[in-house]
Amino acid sequence: MNVRGHRTSLRRVTTRLPLFPLSTVLVPGLVLPLHVFEPRYRVLVQALMSLPEGATRQFGVVALRSAARGTGAGPDLYAVGCTAELREVTPYSDGRFDIVSVGQSRFRLSQVDKDAGTPYLTGVVDLLDEPDGQEDLAELTSMVEHRFARYREQLHVEVTPLPDDPQVVSYLITAAMVLGLPERQRLLEIPTTAERLRAEILLLRRETALLRAFGSLPATDLTQGEISAN
Repeated sequence: MNVRGHRTSLRRVTTRLPLFPLSTVLVPGLVLPLHVFEPRYRVLVQALMSLPEGATRQFGVVALRSAARGTGAGPDLYAVGCTAELREVTPYSDGRFDIVSVGQSRFRLSQVDKDAGTPYLTGVVDLLDEPDGQEDLAELTSMVEHRFARYREQLHVEVTPLPDDPQVVSYLITAAMVLGLPERQRLLEIPTTAERLRAEILLLRRETALLRAFGSLPATDLTQGEISAN
């Protein structure tokens, strides 16, 4: 297990991605099923499916700042999102799709390409590195595992072992906690694994205390998604 900030850092890469704004936050490793019915996103899925065999079929998921889709100027999007790799497509005779994708890499949205000529948004994005940070990841991961186990006990959810990789653990906790969108987005935006784990320790402490004081909340987020090691 990597302990201190020695995870290989990748050179920042700028690329263009088709964008799928959602009222949720996707994190690396999370399985994301979607029912695609809007015409513009049907076109997006068709475009991905038309890529040559062996090509990476990828789009960007960015969270909307509010449930509103925005004004004529376009939707109000958060700046940091996550790429999603298309894994399964189930077409319907009327043009709809059920798709399954998996979160891959964080990115920062630099701008929307207004000249892309696509019915869906196309973004110019910078893929973000995943540095470990300068703290002891083994110690932080152990603290998170302990607090997450207590949190799940308060929610009456089965306590199961977490993966060994601190980065995977940090994103699993981001996805699994019952949080509002802004707090989940804030965790996605944290630049290092160590900082994210430390923020989660504080959140788990707070949420466990609230649950103990006021009773359990519906644990919907703990069962809606899956974390993939891919």
